[in-house]
Amino acid sequence: MRIHSAAVRRLPDTTSSAFLIVAFLTGIAGALQTPTLSLFLSTEVIDSPFMVGLFYTGSAVIGIIVSQLLATYSDRAGDRKRLILLCCLLGAAGCLLYAYNRNYYILLFIGVILTSFGSTANPQMFALAREYAEKTGKEAVMFSSILRAQVSLAWVIGPPIAFALALGFGFPFMYLAATVTFLGCGVIVWYLLPSMPKPKVRTTEALEAPRRNRRDTLLLFAACSLMWTSNSMYIINMPLYLVRELQLPEKLAGVMMGTAAGLEIPTMLIAGYYAQRFGKRLMMRIALVAGIVFYVGMLMFTAPWQLLILQAMNAVFIGILAGIGMLYFQDLMPGQAGAATTLFTNSTRVGWIIAGSIAGVVAEFWSYHGVFFVSVGLIAAGLGCMWKIKDV
Repeated sequence: MRIHSAAVRRLPDTTSSAFLIVAFLTGIAGALQTPTLSLFLSTEVIDSPFMVGLFYTGSAVIGIIVSQLLATYSDRAGDRKRLILLCCLLGAAGCLLYAYNRNYYILLFIGVILTSFGSTANPQMFALAREYAEKTGKEAVMFSSILRAQVSLAWVIGPPIAFALALGFGFPFMYLAATVTFLGCGVIVWYLLPSMPKPKVRTTEALEAPRRNRRDTLLLFAACSLMWTSNSMYIINMPLYLVRELQLPEKLAGVMMGTAAGLEIPTMLIAGYYAQRFGKRLMMRIALVAGIVFYVGMLMFTAPWQLLILQAMNAVFIGILAGIGMLYFQDLMPGQAGAATTLFTNSTRVGWIIAGSIAGVVAEFWSYHGVFFVSVGLIAAGLGCMWKIKDV
């Protein structure tokens, strides 16, 4: 009887499949919007690298505010299922606004607020998946890893599709496709995801590590923020660098992003295996070294085949950061998994804030190529931070 119950528990179920689909669709929705945003802004909204960078900075600030409000609400009283559904609907409304509006300030203040809700659907889905796994006896770490792989898979095919739709049919069509994706995701959330209302819990704990690990946690936060800053500057500037300075096809940007995302999937799995043997600190150091190699390569190489080969280093850089970074925070903050996850997520947003400011200014007064010099310096500083962290 016990064997039969265990076998049934291992079989795929509708709810688990729904989580996988939602993870994939929310990933696709993001992958349709983010890679093409700088090209969209510079060609259809405003032709100023500085204003494009400012848009990213403003987006990140608004995103932090929205995500913190939603996180507070969901931890105190929220039924995450309803919250995810709301995020999908508001995300669809934001995409619809991007499809037909071309006013910079309306997009920045109204559009970004709506799409910030949409982007929050993904982390809220991960939180609901963790609660579902714990309640049903599933292996939570492996279940979350599979969901993360779905998001990476979405980023394999999403950027090429985004550029193909934008360049072949126009940006309105691309944003309408993102709108439909959010709506389809909302339908699946409403009918197939479990409703798990949370009892009220205390949320007065500060987002800080225990005192014995506070220094290392701050160093890790600084390192991750610098790494995400470099990656965000790359996402902002790379499409414009390829088109305006190298005179390469616009679709190459989508192929490069898709290639990196595809390589990130095995990188995450391999990094997870070796992190158990050699520790997370070593893996993060490897990521930083790979990042330096990648951005030095971006400074040196200009041929499409060379840029595509370089994506292997980019995949190691981001794959380890995305796969190991959050777990490293949790190791440094035992008993504070929620606070640790929030810190890791906020390092991403801090990276966008810094990147939006630096990338726009450097591109405006120097060149898109010059941004990669800044990236090498930032990652070197991140490596210095990581070198001072004690092993866990």
